[in-house]
Amino acid sequence: MTMADVRFLLSGDTALTAEFGNEISESINAQIRAFNIALEHAKIPGIVETVPTYRSLMVHYDPGIISYGSLVKKLKSLLTQLDKIEIPPSSVLEIPVLYGGEEMGPDLAFVAENAGKTEQEVIDIHTSTEYLIYMLGFTPGFTYLGGMDESIAAPRLSQPRVRIPAGSVGIAGKQTGVYPIDSPGGWQLIGRTPVKMYDPNRETPILPQAGQYIKFRAIDQAEYDRIAAEAEAGTYVCRSYPRGEGAK
Repeated sequence: MTMADVRFLLSGDTALTAEFGNEISESINAQIRAFNIALEHAKIPGIVETVPTYRSLMVHYDPGIISYGSLVKKLKSLLTQLDKIEIPPSSVLEIPVLYGGEEMGPDLAFVAENAGKTEQEVIDIHTSTEYLIYMLGFTPGFTYLGGMDESIAAPRLSQPRVRIPAGSVGIAGKQTGVYPIDSPGGWQLIGRTPVKMYDPNRETPILPQAGQYIKFRAIDQAEYDRIAAEAEAGTYVCRSYPRGEGAK
């Protein structure tokens, strides 16, 4: 990685964006993760927060402590160190999902028809992948995932829903993700998880983290109800494992 490969852009008067490319790719994401780690190690005074996205890292800073020009110089000096940064192994977060049904996954039938597959085939394909969490956004904990099989891609709704229940799992184009809170949205809903992806009363409110992977697991109504009760009581813990080891 060289300075010429990265663009530094103004993002208001208290933030800048380091842009690493113009496509969604795991290699660019790895560079962003390495840069974020380098920033953490550097402990540059004045940095308030960093926000990774598909192809960039936004850096929020206090201009009363460090100026834009000084910050850019310090950030550029870190770029030569990225090859030496050891990125911790990613973990896989297993998310249980009840697929289909008018209440949980009202659009599963359409997604299957659009793909020329059965509903079970869509479920099998959707649960067969470990999806990289490129970024979180839109609402607290909304996961922007990469790696979905394009054979089950589906168009957005022509008219978005006013309210989508928290935990809904959807597909839009070549993307899939989970709605962490009740919100409007235009994705095709294929299922719902009883897991609370966002809980403001939890010690760590947002469950998923950028750089992790998500693996969906199909469950039945009985298991959904059991997990929902545990999640409500704050006792449910999602299964997770190091990537490459598979679920135990």
